[in-house]
Amino acid sequence: MVSRSLSHRLGSWLPVVLVALSIAPRALGQAVSAPSTAVETPSNWKPPNILFIMIDDLRPELGCYGHEQIHSPHLDRFAQTSIQFNRAYCMVPTCGASRASLMTGLRPHPTRFVRAGTRIGREAPRVLPLHTCLRQAGYTTVSLGKVIHHPEDHQNGWSLPPWRPTAGIVDEDDPPARGRGGPNPNWAGPAFAVVNADDMALVDREIAARAEVQLAQLADRGEPFFLAVGFIRPHLPFVAPQESWNLYDPEKLVLPDHATAPAGIPMQALHNSQELRNYKGIPATGPFSDELARQLIHGYYASVSFVDAQVGIVLEAVDRLGLRENTIVVVWGDHGWNLGEHSLWCKHCCFETSMHIPLFLRVPGKPQGLQVDGLVETIDLYPTLCELAGVSPPSYLHGKSFARSLSQPETIGKGFAVGRFGDGDTLRTAEYRYSEYRDLENGRVSARMLFDHRRDPDELENLANRPEYRQVVEVLSRQLHQVIDPLPTEVIPPVSARPRRGR
Repeated sequence: MVSRSLSHRLGSWLPVVLVALSIAPRALGQAVSAPSTAVETPSNWKPPNILFIMIDDLRPELGCYGHEQIHSPHLDRFAQTSIQFNRAYCMVPTCGASRASLMTGLRPHPTRFVRAGTRIGREAPRVLPLHTCLRQAGYTTVSLGKVIHHPEDHQNGWSLPPWRPTAGIVDEDDPPARGRGGPNPNWAGPAFAVVNADDMALVDREIAARAEVQLAQLADRGEPFFLAVGFIRPHLPFVAPQESWNLYDPEKLVLPDHATAPAGIPMQALHNSQELRNYKGIPATGPFSDELARQLIHGYYASVSFVDAQVGIVLEAVDRLGLRENTIVVVWGDHGWNLGEHSLWCKHCCFETSMHIPLFLRVPGKPQGLQVDGLVETIDLYPTLCELAGVSPPSYLHGKSFARSLSQPETIGKGFAVGRFGDGDTLRTAEYRYSEYRDLENGRVSARMLFDHRRDPDELENLANRPEYRQVVEVLSRQLHQVIDPLPTEVIPPVSARPRRGR
């Protein structure tokens, strides 16, 4: 049952939720692709619920990742009951495109999933997104907050209309809206601010409260559900209540020791941090002062701690409602973020700081409290969740399920992770990060980067043009092209069929 306090707090929309869930329409209007062979499951098996928590712009700078300066007690506690992935990578470091890759299981390429404002229905119209696949297999699917960048994109795959908070979500990083000041009046505001605890800018508090009620309703129904909850912070602007700011002493905040671009870094790898420069008080060009850099880092950390508390509210609701024993929980950051490293702020680059993401997975009956060092990619989550749910995924997915390795987490991992941004493609192995930048008109490589992470984890020394690394470059380039070259010519079959649940 829903608590009286929550019902009172959110009562204006609660009846709508109840009615809509009782109807749970099944009609879907979009073409889907042929599923693969159904997953075999025992006849008495009960499909698990799936709670997928998405956090915008969260880099893996958390206490559980070894960063003791960050106050993230709820995520740290969750890490102790889940599998923590230390080498998880996004496919493209911008919000909409990263989420499109997640929900479709497809890699980006220069004509697909390249912008923050990506639309799956336009750029990959024949695909079967994860939520639609699960809904057609009998799941109730619900979207709260920022999940898919445009809520109307493939909205027929949700059992309820996608919900956004009352104050809305400002798409500050949407490229079509760029330009100093931009057409969005909210851009006139500051990049960071202390706000009152009841300020409407704290949309994540409303998202967490809505998720509490939604979980209670789904628990009462007793049917399998896929609930996606998308939190906004620590996305710009860095707004958080005073108590979150008070967790950090600005005098003790450490600035990156490589705040300028090292020699040998190609210009194609850098950018002007334009997303941040659209805000009031941020210089239009040039470097930031140490004082401003420290304020921005303070704001980012405060936003991380604030969203950590909201994640804690949702996770506590799972336990309180008795859902833990049959609910898979995923916590995923859509991409990394730069805090001044290499002279960069925001994301939008092929450096480790943009590509590396936090990822946690808790599966009932599987080992918990462990850390995995093998490489995994965002696109691996779609097939993994389908296998865990006993649902056959489409056959064209680019990711690889690691569901069968969860009993032995030390075996999870692949040889490399591949991503891209702009005209750059990047490959990460256990030892190296290798990136190529190409002229998109003629396809020729115009620049390369190679970093040896065994001795240069901060990616300060570009080894790509050194003769002694020529063979390494050739091997990594070949691996990269084996992945990216077939992408523009791939065929996604337009076969309409319902995914089957195994028996």
